[in-house]
Amino acid sequence: MIDRHSTTAHAAYHDLLRSLQDEQISNIRGNPTRVVRGTKIYWYDSFRIGSDVRKTYIGEETPMLLERLERLKVLRQETDERRTHRNRLVRILRAEGFQNVDAATGSLLSALGGAGVFRLGGTVVGTHAFRLYEGTLGLRYRFDDMAQTGDIDIASFEQLSLALDDIVNPPLPDVLDGFSFAPVPSLDGNKVWRWRQTRNDLMVEFLTPSFQEEEGIRPLAALGVDAQSLHHLNYLIAAPIKAVVTYRSGVLVQIPRPERFAIHKLIVADRRRNSADALKSEKDRLQAKFLISVLAEDRPDDLLDAYTDARDVGPQWCQRLDATLERLPSVRAILQSL
Repeated sequence: MIDRHSTTAHAAYHDLLRSLQDEQISNIRGNPTRVVRGTKIYWYDSFRIGSDVRKTYIGEETPMLLERLERLKVLRQETDERRTHRNRLVRILRAEGFQNVDAATGSLLSALGGAGVFRLGGTVVGTHAFRLYEGTLGLRYRFDDMAQTGDIDIASFEQLSLALDDIVNPPLPDVLDGFSFAPVPSLDGNKVWRWRQTRNDLMVEFLTPSFQEEEGIRPLAALGVDAQSLHHLNYLIAAPIKAVVTYRSGVLVQIPRPERFAIHKLIVADRRRNSADALKSEKDRLQAKFLISVLAEDRPDDLLDAYTDARDVGPQWCQRLDATLERLPSVRAILQSL
């Protein structure tokens, strides 16, 4: 049986999410400007500093973004009320049993968000994303080994990062240095895609999809860092969604769609074949099993679409999916019944 949060908690979470998205738009300093690039439409905040005109990326055009831009004047006037309201909503979520992040993780994600990481395409992946489905899906988590992690993994598309024509501020190496993170040297010259906190083993890693045979190190222009490229990651971070980290008055981040996260976990579980990766592979299977059982009840059409999309990629993807599902017969039965 699925353990769910109350309707009060569900409503508070989504109210908090809306408020944070309103807040992001209310911070526009100048005039919203529409830019067309190919088939995509992006919006920028154009403002003047001295004799220079600066442009800051707002987001890709959606009906919700356009509606918020229409309300920009009102949103600017309601900043103080929204902050007070968000503090109240976070207190409600805590009282309803929502899981909190630790202060170190919360403050780091807040700083990364403040620099523009999530606004500029960064997507939290891995177990931190899994934890955030508590709010997205209205689940009451009983955390065990499948939800424990210290690492923060952030992924983005290389081409999107280049196309946005904007960059984080302050630079991420400076942000991470402020939290006592030091770059971890890679085998690929001076390219750095991982940072380790000097006082413990907490890691921050940057990832990007690989569209080539090799999984090399690639630049993420908007984030000002390099990233480890990985196969199958493009499937995971396509069409990400917004989510809230319940730290202080809330932190707005971006995470994969839960149905794609679940199916992706089935794929990567089969990639981890070394004995050293056995625990990670087991966690992948546990997270996939948990989410698929929930999504089959709550969002069966979305789950079926995600599963079909993955199998349609080609025979290698099917082989990986089938190899993991051989070990998860109950999950295979759910997917076959959709």
